[in-house]
Amino acid sequence: MEYRCVQCGFEIKKLYVQYSPGNIRLMKCENCKAVADEYIECEPMILLIDLILHKPKAYRHLLYNRLNQETGECKGVLWKSALAFLALDAYRCLLLEMAREGWGSSWSFGSVTWTCVKILADVFLGNLFLFYLLLLMTRISFTIPVGFSRHKDFTLAILVSSYFKLLLLAMMIWEFPSSVVFVIDLFVLSSNAVALKVITESTTEKCIGACFTAHAAKFFAGHLLQWCFA
Repeated sequence: MEYRCVQCGFEIKKLYVQYSPGNIRLMKCENCKAVADEYIECEPMILLIDLILHKPKAYRHLLYNRLNQETGECKGVLWKSALAFLALDAYRCLLLEMAREGWGSSWSFGSVTWTCVKILADVFLGNLFLFYLLLLMTRISFTIPVGFSRHKDFTLAILVSSYFKLLLLAMMIWEFPSSVVFVIDLFVLSSNAVALKVITESTTEKCIGACFTAHAAKFFAGHLLQWCFA
């Protein structure tokens, strides 16, 4: 992927010029004449806040300029993000299973094993529906920029933009109702929509519609599995 101006999304060759260690000059965008990427000189906390606020320019910085294939910084990020995504999704399914069944002394080794099998099936089948539908809809309805690898870069964008799943870890410490899981799902959906909007340069409505359809398919796939395993 090429570097992008975080303001307008215009391609840019360099983000900054370094004169000496610690002495850099940020480049300006040829299209909008603004500083191409001010996040280079910002603290990570500012970037995190803007990501939470769903600012497209923060997503452009992260997906195009920070995790750019040419920088070498994203080496292994795809696999690490995939493993973290699946582990958090498995924990999500476990929380919902605990809310339905509850944990008690009557749980045997066989029942625990059966629960693990259901969780693994839910995670892999649900996410298969999610990513397949998103890829299918981007192929049919969206225009992918030149130089953007449809599968690898798209998958990385969805995985990284699902960072709200980290909030599930708070449920290890504090007790929350199971409905909080679905609130987190809504945040993940909205974050995925912003990432999709950034990489496809499409309308917000189309991106929300695509993400809603894919997440709904994942939701119903999970309920179908529950019915089959019942």
